[in-house]
Amino acid sequence: MAAREKRHCLLRIRSEYPQFTQTERRVADYILEKPERIVKGTINEAADDIGIAVSTVFRFCKTMGFKGYQDMKIELASELVGADKEELEDITRTDDEAKVTEKVFRSNIRTMEETLEVLDTSEVAKAVKMLRQADRVEFFGCGGSNIIAQDACHKLLRTGLSVFSQADNHMQLMSASQLKNKDVAVLISHSGTTKDVLDVFHILKSGSVPVIAITNLAKSPLRERSDVVLTTVAEEADYRPQILSSAMSQMSVIDALYVNLLVSGKEESTSAWEKITSALSGKRM
Repeated sequence: MAAREKRHCLLRIRSEYPQFTQTERRVADYILEKPERIVKGTINEAADDIGIAVSTVFRFCKTMGFKGYQDMKIELASELVGADKEELEDITRTDDEAKVTEKVFRSNIRTMEETLEVLDTSEVAKAVKMLRQADRVEFFGCGGSNIIAQDACHKLLRTGLSVFSQADNHMQLMSASQLKNKDVAVLISHSGTTKDVLDVFHILKSGSVPVIAITNLAKSPLRERSDVVLTTVAEEADYRPQILSSAMSQMSVIDALYVNLLVSGKEESTSAWEKITSALSGKRM
């Protein structure tokens, strides 16, 4: 019998929390604060505790990708078995510099651990193969994700691949229109719903360009229609917007791709590294 797919109920709720409606947040808060009660109780008890209709709780379960309340209970029960993660403290206005620094580092560590937990390594293997075989690789991202795209381009140039990235969205659209089905596009978007990224995505799909998406657990056009999806986790907290934790998880995924490409293409990478080192040698005093 095939193993049941892990759907990461708690991680998914925390990742999608900023996009929830006020009513959905009430359900989410209840699940996050009292997961054991969900596992042991009924949907009627949960609805009574929250003060909403049973149908609203059921719709939330469906929104999170479950068949219903019972299906979500089973997933939650499996997640609670052996769960021993230390609860992270929120940053407060009374924290001194040392405490803020410690909390930021601990949060970054948690973000990377949770991203590793949800990241499908078979998808990583597919992505590495696609990148290595591509005639041209182009990274796309907007806002903070564009910084990650530029960093990815900077790193992967050392692997011997033909790698590009554009900062301006108009240039991104133009470049996307020129890619072919033997090229590969990597789209980086935490939400998977950013209009500028989706505009690029639609152009790529119309040209049958293979797409690798680096995005979160939430349902989105980018996640659902990309050829390969590399999942990241990012949570929002006081004084720590999602952009910080999403950047950390995105960079970790890029680093994993980079090192895998170095390992799988040692000769090409060594040659590229030597040429780059030689080209930059005159820039150091």
